[in-house]
Amino acid sequence: MLLEGKTAIVYGAAGSIGAAVSAAYAREGARLFLAGRTTETLDRVADQIRANGGHADVAQVDATNRSLVQAHANTVAAATGAIDIAFNATSNDDLQSIALVDMDYDDFIRPVDKVIATQFAIATAVARHFKPSAAGVTLAMGGGRKDIPRPGGAPVAWTALARLCGQLACELGPHGVRVAWLLSPGSPQSDTEVDDLAAATMLHRRPSLTDVANAATFLASNWATTMTATEVNLTGGAVVD
Repeated sequence: MLLEGKTAIVYGAAGSIGAAVSAAYAREGARLFLAGRTTETLDRVADQIRANGGHADVAQVDATNRSLVQAHANTVAAATGAIDIAFNATSNDDLQSIALVDMDYDDFIRPVDKVIATQFAIATAVARHFKPSAAGVTLAMGGGRKDIPRPGGAPVAWTALARLCGQLACELGPHGVRVAWLLSPGSPQSDTEVDDLAAATMLHRRPSLTDVANAATFLASNWATTMTATEVNLTGGAVVD
């Protein structure tokens, strides 16, 4: 198993991406700590992981609150000895389909503020608890950066996330910590849902939740030990630099 013996915290674990990544991490042997704003939905994810033989704990954590994130990371590290993986699957509360000239500034800047506050809080909290000289990993879920009409503040948020992750990778790399972010064109589709937006991609398909979870598992594993400051493009060719 790729993540056997590793401790992983998934933030936003009750969402579709967070739940899929949590299940994949558990399948590959990681001990899961699920964090989010609503314990009821987190419990459902944890129950499924336990039913499949995995280990999952649940905690109510507002990932924008640095003090709460730090306290939770301290608790996890005290229980397990160290943290190996952190995955940020939190949402950014962005408002789309409104032209910028018609948008309130607060609505525009909200996803930018939230994505930076969340990733900064998570990365700085867990980095203190990675094993010395071991390959700790911080991963974040991002969105498409392609310039399209009426996306609100989302593209600015994802660009800011990429730059923050790059700076974190530079500063934490000498301590054995890797940082990467996954790029996806909007919300990934379920494995069975018909995707009307697939035709806009080169491959004529967007990533399923399984695709995202498998990529996140690879990035968190020892198979990716030299991958850092890296954007992993899962867009099927919808975004090309």
